[in-house]
Amino acid sequence: MLQRSPLAPSRFPQIPEIPGVELAGRHVGLKPAKGVKDLMVVRLARGTTVAGMFTTSRCPSAPVDWCKKILSTGKARAIVVNSGNANAFTGNAGDLVVEETVKAAAKLIGCSRKQVYVASTGVIGEPVPPDYIAKSLPRMVRDLKPKSWRQAADAILTTDTFPKAAARSAMIGNTKVTVAGFTKGSGMIAPDMATMLSFVFTDAKIPARVLQSILKAAVDKSYNCITVDSDTSTSDTVLLCATGKGKRHPAVSSARDAHLKGFRRVVEELLIDLATQVVRDGEGAQKLITIDVTGAVSPQSARKIGLTVANSPLVKTAVAGEDANWGRLVMAVGKTGEPADRDRLSITMGGVPITEWGVVREDYVEDPVSEHMKGQNVHIGIDIGLGRGKARVWTCDLTHGYISINADYRS
Repeated sequence: MLQRSPLAPSRFPQIPEIPGVELAGRHVGLKPAKGVKDLMVVRLARGTTVAGMFTTSRCPSAPVDWCKKILSTGKARAIVVNSGNANAFTGNAGDLVVEETVKAAAKLIGCSRKQVYVASTGVIGEPVPPDYIAKSLPRMVRDLKPKSWRQAADAILTTDTFPKAAARSAMIGNTKVTVAGFTKGSGMIAPDMATMLSFVFTDAKIPARVLQSILKAAVDKSYNCITVDSDTSTSDTVLLCATGKGKRHPAVSSARDAHLKGFRRVVEELLIDLATQVVRDGEGAQKLITIDVTGAVSPQSARKIGLTVANSPLVKTAVAGEDANWGRLVMAVGKTGEPADRDRLSITMGGVPITEWGVVREDYVEDPVSEHMKGQNVHIGIDIGLGRGKARVWTCDLTHGYISINADYRS
């Protein structure tokens, strides 16, 4: 059993009931370990709208293909997620598993097959029988309850050391609505819609096309700004579901509606919370690294620079070794291919100015930076000095624990 990340929150958060959402998570034998939860089901109220973002990998899993195919319907009644097997690179066998799962879930829930979303996480390339999941669904449906957030979150974990969840409230007009969800991810994490599974729910009533716009904007500021190891998964899936079963609020017609501003902000905050929990659980992680890039020619350029720094093994191992080696930051900025000027570059670590206009400051003293590096939260600031583009990205350090976890992953 993996040791709990030192960056994990002290406890699982209190998640309120969301009208129109029922969940279940339990052990059904998909994973060999006794009692370890491995299957999750969510039942959603009639009329629930859905938005989704998926991996950009050219080798996606069968569940991802299915979800992308049905997303245009904009409706969802059920979500079925297993851990232990990714159902990716499994050929026709993978499609059969999805087909049987969707058929069984649709019958049990009483809905169209095109309203059943599926996701899988675990080992790639291991085919399983068509009824691998379907045969366990009847007992799952009997377990559905409005507040089984922890059980559901536990059931989708792989190398994660803790379940990840968050909740927020927002105002639409003068009406309070709730947004809550959970995610999984620890390794194979890189921005390309990130590399994890995430399921978020709200009791607000929002059209699917508006929900999709809100989700895309929030994902760009959250899951697309994290990285653990630069590797993109076959299975990335983020779903945002709106049941419309909360208190009545002003009608929503566009993502730009003035009364929707607070809701958009809260969805972004929630996804950032969930995404950074993924980084905090990065395989072998001992430190959370926040990188703020400013002064780039555009926000896109700033993000690319930040992610290049975040993915640098030399930068990540320097942080792991608590070495204030700022030269590695210069190296990483220089290799991005983005506009940068050596003589305009300024760097800070832990808020301490180190370089300015391309040279080390005369008043720079390393001791405060070295002390900052000993903490669990490391901050790096990089100003490119060319424009107004800025971005914030998150990563973790690279330790021997990452090697150990991945070397033993299938055993």
